Amino acid sequence: MLTGKQRSFLKAIANSIEPIFQIGKNGITDNFIKQVDSALESREIIKIKVLNNSFLETDEMAKKISELVGAEFVQSIGNKFIIYRESKEKKKIELP
Repeated sequence: MLTGKQRSFLKAIANSIEPIFQIGKNGITDNFIKQVDSALESREIIKIKVLNNSFLETDEMAKKISELVGAEFVQSIGNKFIIYRESKEKKKIELP
């Protein structure tokens, strides 16, 4: 569980990154979850964009993906959301 200070720190980092995944009408597939898991292991923090043709809300998707990959939900703004998970091997981000 992230504290307010840690969440603010991660938001500041995520401000400068671009979304690396998009979720469309196909929703969340097993292959998509594997890719997100792999990206979290190498980057620790990622931004995902939910396209307008998706059938689910951004917050619902963020919570579901976070649960499936064991990550922490950081923030949702509009149709984008940010998730974080500490890397087991390639730790880059030092939380305050």
